[in-house]
Amino acid sequence: MSRKEVVVSNVSEEHNNPVAELVQVACRFDSEITLESNNRRINAKSIMGIMAFNPSKGMTVNIVAEGSDEEEALVAMEKFLVCE
Repeated sequence: MSRKEVVVSNVSEEHNNPVAELVQVACRFDSEITLESNNRRINAKSIMGIMAFNPSKGMTVNIVAEGSDEEEALVAMEKFLVCE
């Protein structure tokens, strides 16, 4: 299991449809990917989960990935959320 804490940048300015695009990034990987913040935990591959989670600028999020490609998944999710 790999874990990384990030602070979300202004994803709504960097992406046309940030919720759908974040789910698409997560779905590229076989690993289970979870986002955690303020005692909330959601599946990053669930569009409804991401909509409810609503990652927004300044929010501290823990990205947790577990599986065969967890390191790559963690890097891709971090790059999306911090707008690199």
